[in-house]
Amino acid sequence: MRTEFDQELEERLIRYAKIDTQSDESSPTSPSTPRQHDLLRLLAEELRGIGAKDVRQAGYGTVIATIPATVKDKVPTIALLAHVDTAPGFAASGVKPRVVKSYNGGPIQFPDAPDLILSPEQFPYLATKAGDDIITASGTTLLGADDKAGVAILMATARHLLANPSIPHGEIRIAFTPDEEIGRGVHKDLPKDLAVDFAYTLDGGQLGEIVGETFSADGAVVKIEGVSIHPGEAKDKLVNALHLAAKIVDTLPKHRLTPETASGREGFIFLYSLTGTAATAELHFALRDFDRALLAEHDALLRKVCETVQAGEPRARITCEIFPQYRNMADWLDKDPRPVKLAEEACRRAGIEPFSQPIRGGTDGSRLTEMGVPTPNIFTGMQNLHGPLEWISVQDMGAATKVCLELVQLVAAK
Repeated sequence: MRTEFDQELEERLIRYAKIDTQSDESSPTSPSTPRQHDLLRLLAEELRGIGAKDVRQAGYGTVIATIPATVKDKVPTIALLAHVDTAPGFAASGVKPRVVKSYNGGPIQFPDAPDLILSPEQFPYLATKAGDDIITASGTTLLGADDKAGVAILMATARHLLANPSIPHGEIRIAFTPDEEIGRGVHKDLPKDLAVDFAYTLDGGQLGEIVGETFSADGAVVKIEGVSIHPGEAKDKLVNALHLAAKIVDTLPKHRLTPETASGREGFIFLYSLTGTAATAELHFALRDFDRALLAEHDALLRKVCETVQAGEPRARITCEIFPQYRNMADWLDKDPRPVKLAEEACRRAGIEPFSQPIRGGTDGSRLTEMGVPTPNIFTGMQNLHGPLEWISVQDMGAATKVCLELVQLVAAK
């Protein structure tokens, strides 16, 4: 389904994807990496250039702008958000986006990784996109459509609304956040700075997907201090921190409660980083579940495993810090589903049948909803996130832009 926005969206995504904005959870700053400012500053300039009002960058990094209302009646003020950072788990520097025009429905190869294949047999959604224009990277980096596709969609939406003041809508905030990928996209001051009744993130997947339920998430850092000594003199003295780390990993479930064994509504304990030496080691975990009580059980299991390994080697010191990251937005949106219903109706008005399913992840909207700003998530079309097989259909992005335009008019009409 080709739209009037396709060329603009293609150009925007390619331009934004070339800018390295990878976040870094080890950094204490906000944004966590200076390179995110490169895109944030560009977006602020572009917003000013298309006539947005009150464009500013908050001290914590987020760029916020206003599209003034075109109706006189008092209607809800809403925000549309996307995040600029890309995931830290895969190469994100030197991204070379490319466009497969009028995709023929077959396997897609990558110029910089000849053995890498994006196959419609392996990824059935791709098989439904024959004839669309497909954007990928070159095979050695992620693309960054998560969430630069959302950024491009919001910029195209803002430009169109500002160029067409006859479209009826209330006051709209446009916001671009840093550090979503490391769970720090929503600063404590963001709800106050947005000053909206409700909001939407453009950070979703397949055409028509409207998300009102996400994981609840905790993070954990396990630190191990062993006893270091020259290996030639180590008998009965050395306590190898790496061995203790391996014991913790081996004691945790392997045939359940891991991302590779879980699906549907099942949660997991995900070890995504292990670093160290014989003297010290550090393990980073993501703990996820839709049910907060089950999430608490995953937390307790990790603590128990650490305590057990510690008890077996009292000469070492093992600490386990668990901290909240975000909570399932359904805990609040189920009580007030109006923002979700409006997004679903906007899809229908754009000629798209909406569907809703829990996503096995989270968004900035998870945190915003928990903080009092109901924020469902709207599709962008992005697929195969955080790796070299990432891709997106330009026409899916165009459809998401149309949904945003229908949505702001619906909000003004209610």
